[in-house]
Amino acid sequence: MIYLTRRERFNAAHRLFKKEWSDEKNFEVFGKCSNPNWHGHNYELFVTIKGDINPETGFVVNLKVLSKIVREKVIYKIDHKNLNLDVDFMKGKITSAENIAIAIWEEIEKDVNQLDCQLHCVKVVETENNSIEYYG
Repeated sequence: MIYLTRRERFNAAHRLFKKEWSDEKNFEVFGKCSNPNWHGHNYELFVTIKGDINPETGFVVNLKVLSKIVREKVIYKIDHKNLNLDVDFMKGKITSAENIAIAIWEEIEKDVNQLDCQLHCVKVVETENNSIEYYG
């Protein structure tokens, strides 16, 4: 079994908040990330797949194909966007790094798993100090 990871990057704005809460309650729970005027991050996304090496190609998967899936299903929809307002797969969700990782998994799992490999992990790095790994 081989594990292969593809890195992509995106920039996005968001706000952590619950509509039904006051600004004070949102600040109490989410801190400065609840800023009503949004804030942003330079995210890194790591998509790890696992599988066996194809003896004809020497690959687990063609990285160009994996990159195309991640770019079309995620990066083109999310890069330089407001996660709360512009991203269809984040609608109705609190835009925490945890929920971003889960939503990305859900966006790409079917297509990735059709490549004779399995999606193993989606890792979202929000800051140099904070990252999330989701294993499905």
